[in-house]
Amino acid sequence: MSRPRRIKNRVDGVVLLDKPLGISSQQAVSRLRHVFSAAKAGHTGTLDPAASGLLPVCLGEATKFSHFLLEADKVYLATLRLGIVTSTGDSEGDILSENSPDTDLDKIQSVLKGFVGSQTQTPPMHSALKHHGVPLYEYARKGVTIERVARPIHIYSVQIVEYQSPLLQLRVHCSKGTYIRVLAEDIGAALGFGASLSALCRTQTGSFLLDHPLVHNIDSFAAMDPPTLQTYLMPVETLLADLPRLDVDETQAQRLLLGQKLRISGPATGLLTRVYGPEAHFLGVVQWEMGGRVVPYRMLAQTVENS
Repeated sequence: MSRPRRIKNRVDGVVLLDKPLGISSQQAVSRLRHVFSAAKAGHTGTLDPAASGLLPVCLGEATKFSHFLLEADKVYLATLRLGIVTSTGDSEGDILSENSPDTDLDKIQSVLKGFVGSQTQTPPMHSALKHHGVPLYEYARKGVTIERVARPIHIYSVQIVEYQSPLLQLRVHCSKGTYIRVLAEDIGAALGFGASLSALCRTQTGSFLLDHPLVHNIDSFAAMDPPTLQTYLMPVETLLADLPRLDVDETQAQRLLLGQKLRISGPATGLLTRVYGPEAHFLGVVQWEMGGRVVPYRMLAQTVENS
């Protein structure tokens, strides 16, 4: 006789998780989904098992809007071990070369200036990026190298937090798609003696900060009772705070939820806008078309009730 399936709750919102070391982002999301008994969950930007820090997790209907945070800028606290080059670009790989990191802060500052701005970066083989549905790190473990295409990234700032040779701690503000381990290797190469990533912590994703009062680790969430857990569930529209707002009446709201267009004079073509119905009820995101038409882009399921 089969065991009854566990009933999942209708849970919609965003949870700010402090991901621990040693587990993947997907493992962290799965554990948090279990804690909240949510039917669906997804993260907003991968953190490697060797990295810790802020991982906003989308539950339920919030997963429809997770890509908005995937596109957001990130801030990391990265510790580089100067003089050590490894096979993976971090402390988990085999040491390929070891040199004396004979340098001073002035030289480091000069080198770091060259990494600020728009540039291209080739994803590392030891990454979760997929090729034919298989993560690159799986190929790397088998000794297979896959050709990767360099991607455009932007480094907004690289600031020295602390330097005690051979360890150099940096605060890096960067665009989506930036691999900090590759940045560490490139900085080491520019300094002339190599470097690898020793530790990594994400401190900011978009407008969310690691020191936000709602941030907790998995064990803390697991110890909470259901009513307390609800107080840490941020509204779905929290992901969309940077988008302009449009308010519509009840008739217009129903049309949008049915996938129909509205004719409303508005801003530039293509602009995404969060839309609210009567009583400030969040409905989803719409997009403006030519001729003053509003088209549903991502809408909440009609059965969802927002607090």
